[in-house]
Amino acid sequence: MGARQRRRRRRHLAAALTTTGLLFATAACGGSGSDSADSSDPNTLEVWTRSDPNSAATYERVFAAFTKKTGIKIDYQPVINFDQQLQSRASTKDLPDVMINDMALMGSYQRQGLLKQIAPDSIAGHGQITDKTWSSTVGLDGKHYGIPYSRQAFTLMVREDWREKLGLPQPKTWQDMLTLAKAFATRDPDGDGKKDTYGMVVPGSAQNGYVAWWSASYLWQGGAQIIQPDGNGGYKPAMDSAAAVRTVTWLKKNLFCGDNGVIQPGALTAITGTATNFQDGNAGMYLTGPYNIATFDGTLGKDKFEVVPAPAGPAGSTALAEGENVYFGARTGKAKQEKALAAFLISPEGQRLAMTGKNQPVVRIPVNSTLDAATVHDDSRWSVVQKAYENASQQFPNALDFAPIKQDTADSLNALFTYCGSDVRSGLKELNDTLAGDLKDQDLLK
Repeated sequence: MGARQRRRRRRHLAAALTTTGLLFATAACGGSGSDSADSSDPNTLEVWTRSDPNSAATYERVFAAFTKKTGIKIDYQPVINFDQQLQSRASTKDLPDVMINDMALMGSYQRQGLLKQIAPDSIAGHGQITDKTWSSTVGLDGKHYGIPYSRQAFTLMVREDWREKLGLPQPKTWQDMLTLAKAFATRDPDGDGKKDTYGMVVPGSAQNGYVAWWSASYLWQGGAQIIQPDGNGGYKPAMDSAAAVRTVTWLKKNLFCGDNGVIQPGALTAITGTATNFQDGNAGMYLTGPYNIATFDGTLGKDKFEVVPAPAGPAGSTALAEGENVYFGARTGKAKQEKALAAFLISPEGQRLAMTGKNQPVVRIPVNSTLDAATVHDDSRWSVVQKAYENASQQFPNALDFAPIKQDTADSLNALFTYCGSDVRSGLKELNDTLAGDLKDQDLLK
């Protein structure tokens, strides 16, 4: 089966899942059938988050404070295989009351009919969230389907001790970064007399779209877009642009097919869970999210690395912005309790609780504009992250279902980076055709 056929098969599978969701939406609109849990305990909210035990402990503390304050109980379910279990619950016409999950999933969930529409002014404290942040919860129909909860932007983590030992400056541009990566790989920055260090960490697997997720910042810094609005309410693919060809060619030549050691071995099969070379102490840079700061503090030590803005490419230093939204499941009966929980989660009290404590923070950059990340975290490195989010970040378009677009982009980039003799221009032209199919499947290719 060819690459394009595999992508088309995935799109058909996504369409089937969407049909399941739409069936739920139709049934949910009918009323009482989806409300059995409401009638049994109207003062308890079932809340799902996608969390491991460490971050779940933070959520438990936040929800306990909410219950103490309001008397509303929380039936909390930390779920790792979130989307799979959510589809299962959708098939039984019984969704959780509240979900906290990636902002990038909003379009997919809304298209499947899994979400309740949100009126921002119905949430107490909504005015403490900026218009820019609220805009990330607007669907294709111009209505809101989520409440912002946490935001973040990629920054570059650098082994400061290695950099200073080699007498090199903080990287400001792609060329600075490449020079530093080569030095980390060849000049024995750890001083053990062995050639056992690497320039930078790359989670370059196509699995779950990782390499597209990692590459997005570089594409934007190079002046490229994966897709872009067409001006008529739809989107068009943009990965055959001259900027995309230049950027992917630069990445391929200098990182994946360039000097050995610039990136870690096995990068093209690595996901974030296996790309541990930075925290293991044998790689010098990692473009990643701020959730790793606490991990790296524990493994390397706070004095060993620094957090700097993403180095600039030809079009600037734009980095990927991500975050989580609060979603209300498409069911009825608990609107008052759901809104009370959302108001607490975005309040200064709720946001501080989620940013502090001994366990993994679940809010990185606060969406509440009265708070400052560096002050709450008591760590000046967070000001770099907050400034990156506010001034130099871009998110994946989340009003549509971006998952198939990200996956197809990852498949293409992974293949181009794997086979050094492949032609970038023709590979991206084929990707563009595939992306056009993804957009057509969602009736967004005008």
